[in-house]
Amino acid sequence: MNKKPARLRRAKSTRAHIRELGVPRLSVLRTGQHLYAQVFSADGSKVLASASTVQSDIKEGLKNGKNADAAAKVGKVIAEKAKAAGVEKVAFDRSGYRYHGRIKALADAAREGGLQF
Repeated sequence: MNKKPARLRRAKSTRAHIRELGVPRLSVLRTGQHLYAQVFSADGSKVLASASTVQSDIKEGLKNGKNADAAAKVGKVIAEKAKAAGVEKVAFDRSGYRYHGRIKALADAAREGGLQF
């Protein structure tokens, strides 16, 4: 059984719904080693802010980039960068992943950082 096609199907469905809302989208990509987050414009043509565990300023003080602590740090940084770009309200695109663990930690930290979704 391959999980990837099912995840991509769920992600496609979610993105279609978010596109109808017409608000910027906070998208998350989870890999085995790292976590990436990007805020896209409402039409999806421009990246307004991005943060990941690969960046040296986020990597500092972390044991690794694949745990909930790292996800929380990414969430806090993406919220700061999005607010600096003038984005207050976003739609959370979890990319077909369950709202659990690293994804939930990132979302909670982004909310604490001032993003509304």
